[in-house]
Amino acid sequence: MCAPVAFATAAACHAERSFTIDPVFVDTNVLVYARDSSDPRRQATAASWLEELWRSRTGRISSQVLQEYYVIVTRKLRPGLPEAMARDDVRALAEWEPIPAGVEVMERAWELEQKHKLSFWDAMIVAAAVSARATTLLTEDLQDGAEIAGVRIVNPFRSSPSGDRIHDGRPRRRS
Repeated sequence: MCAPVAFATAAACHAERSFTIDPVFVDTNVLVYARDSSDPRRQATAASWLEELWRSRTGRISSQVLQEYYVIVTRKLRPGLPEAMARDDVRALAEWEPIPAGVEVMERAWELEQKHKLSFWDAMIVAAAVSARATTLLTEDLQDGAEIAGVRIVNPFRSSPSGDRIHDGRPRRRS
């Protein structure tokens, strides 16, 4: 079993994957909740999603997500993480092929911002997910079930990461 809260040790989960699965882009809030002990329910749910993504090797992020994660867990989270631990997390998550927040992603974000009436930062996350060829974006910041630019929005706190999700591309609804 993989332990996603210990991001640095989660890389060992890679050996379990034996089939092709579409990438899943993870927004900052999911990573932060996995480290936030003030909300045990959300922490457990986020950890479950991350465990599945490490196991299936389908997690994707952007440099923006890594930067936001580091700042939030070291400066805003109470209790916060020691900087060394947060840096280890970022190094481990770098295995998820971070999409750089370059001009190409910004151009796409501006289009999405205009077309879908998104905030610029949400549009940047969706644009990065598109660049990562992700079919799913895990976030609680956008409308659950919506599809934007071919990426399905999934609120990870309303769905569970079942093994079936990786086969049919749809998360299971919690009852």
